[in-house]
Formats: sequence, structure tokens, C-alpha cells
Amino acid sequence: MGKSVIKERLAEDRFTLIAEIGVNYYDIATKMDITPLEAACLMIDKAAQAGIHAVKFQSYKAGTLASKDSPAYWDRTEEPTGSQYELFQKFDAFGEKEYRALFEHAEKCGIEFLSTAFDTESADYLYDMMNVYKISSSDLSNIPFIEYQAKKGKPILLSAGASNEDEIRRAVETIRKYNDEKITLLHCVLEYPTPLDHANLLKIASLKQSFPDCYIGYSDHTKPTENFDVIKTAFNLGAVLVEKHFTLDKKLKGNDHYHAMDPFDAMKIISGINNIIKIRGKGELVSLSTESAARQNARRSLVAATDIQEGTVITEEMLTWKRPGLGISPSEIDTVIGKKAAAQIARDTVLKRDMLI
Repeated sequence: MGKSVIKERLAEDRFTLIAEIGVNYYDIATKMDITPLEAACLMIDKAAQAGIHAVKFQSYKAGTLASKDSPAYWDRTEEPTGSQYELFQKFDAFGEKEYRALFEHAEKCGIEFLSTAFDTESADYLYDMMNVYKISSSDLSNIPFIEYQAKKGKPILLSAGASNEDEIRRAVETIRKYNDEKITLLHCVLEYPTPLDHANLLKIASLKQSFPDCYIGYSDHTKPTENFDVIKTAFNLGAVLVEKHFTLDKKLKGNDHYHAMDPFDAMKIISGINNIIKIRGKGELVSLSTESAARQNARRSLVAATDIQEGTVITEEMLTWKRPGLGISPSEIDTVIGKKAAAQIARDTVLKRDMLI
């Protein structure tokens, strides 16, 4: 297992995009008449080609994740399955062997692999495949499972959907008991899809203020828009890491295709964020080197308002200020008043130090 791109980029405060493939590869496989493993590998290929920094899957078994009486909480017009158990059972065929194959394929593609573990068995077999653990919003209150993963000693990405501050704080404190690695808190809204007016992105700024020792990110469930204003706004509010569901066909019905990004979207997101980074600049309170010509020529200098004879004591009435700023600055007028003219100074002359004694 190589170095962690996620860990390195977060440490350098660089935007990081994770493609949440989840279990979308099952539907891609059906559409393309290939095996689920082939579809998952293809999605890794496409994510890497789009410049995405990491891919993420979901490791679970329906029987350990949901009871048979577990109602749906998603948009039934997009995903008609009425029970969580029934839905998860459709997509739980993969185990350690398949995830190891995906990990090895991601390594060859030069993209980081991770998968959200939903049980202790998955957390164990994923250990040597991942540099970073991801804990789902659904497990934020599952303190025993958080403890179990924290003891693995790796950095943790913790989604904070449908949670209050006291719950987030307890989860963070639980991790801290066993793990000194940096935590990334991801703002998340557990509505699938999330309406734009429910995105509540100011929570990102609140997380940044309340948890200053954590990196802050955003797990997005809104439907993609033309200019990806949601993700750009999240980044500007402090979300240095963004996780978004990923598909090769946003028109596919069911599961997580309807609010996912595709490779073209991912390229637009990365390009858009790069433009924002250019626009934002560095923030130092200094003039830019590219402003030097304007700084000299658009600023003003002290200028003789009248002819001044040699030896005349300079008074304020003899002075005005005009462009360019190549002479004595008006901010230094007090150092000029009371001086004598070293030689005759014609009206409208920009004053220089060697003209005064």
C-alpha cells in the first residue's frame, strides 16, 4: 500500500475529491452486460482519468446492516425499494476477495482506494488496503463501532449528517481516546437527493469554528447543477475535501445514480475549484509585483503649485499632489514643509528629495 494522497493533500490544504462509487457498479454492470467486478474496475479507471484523487466503496452485508423491518428513507420515485434490508441485499455480493481486487486495480491506476466498513469483519479485512478509514453518518452514534475503527490507528473521515453538535463532539472525543491521527469532519445532509435549499452549507463554517483541530469536508447529495455552485460554495466555506457519489450514467434509475457526478462532472468540479484557487490568491496584505507599474504611475506625488524661487521656504500653499507617484509621496508632506528650494522649481514640477535643502 503506497502513500496516502488524501492525507498528503489535506496536510497541504489542497482540495481533495473522492468519488463515492459505493455500489453503483452493479447497475453499470447490468447496463453494459459485464460482471460487477469489471464494472467497478471500469469506474475506477474513469475516476482516475478524470483526475479524481480517491475512490470509495461500501463494504457491508445486508444481514449485519439492517433488520428486515427497516423502512426506506430515500426518494421512492428515484429508488422504489421499500426496505433498507431489501435494497442492501441487492448489492452485498462483494467480500474481501473482490475488494482486494479493487484495491489492487486502484493502485495500478494511481488512485487511492477506500471503502466504508459497516461491520467489524469489513473493518478488519480492509485494514491493509486503506490508509484512511471512513465512518458513515449512519454510524456517528455507534460509539462501540467508532471505538473499534479508531483503534486501527489510521486517519478517519467522519460524516456528520443528521447530527447535532453534542453527538459530533462525542464521536470526535471517542476517536481521540484511541487515535491521534487527524480527523476530517464532513458536513452531510441525509436526504437523497438533497434539495438545494436544504444543503445548509453554513454548517461547514460552524464545524470549522467548533472543531478547529479537525479538517473539514463535505459529503454532497445534491443533484449536480450546471456550474456546481454547491461544491464551489462548500469549498469557499472551508470544505477542503469533498466526497460525491459517482456513476457512469446519471440517467440510471435507483440507488445513487440520480444525485451522482459522472467523469465529465468531476473534471468540471476540479477545473472550477482550480479557478477559485487562482482567484482567491494568497491573502497577504501586500501589493502584488504585478501592480508595481500602477503603484508608481497611478499614485500621486507632491507637485509645485506655483513657481518656487531658489532659497524659498516651502509652505503648504505652494504644494499640490498629482500623478505619477515617482516623487515625494503626499504622505510625507510634513517632511517637505519648512525645507528650502535648492534651486528654482517650476510650477507643475514633481518634487524630488534633491530639490530641497
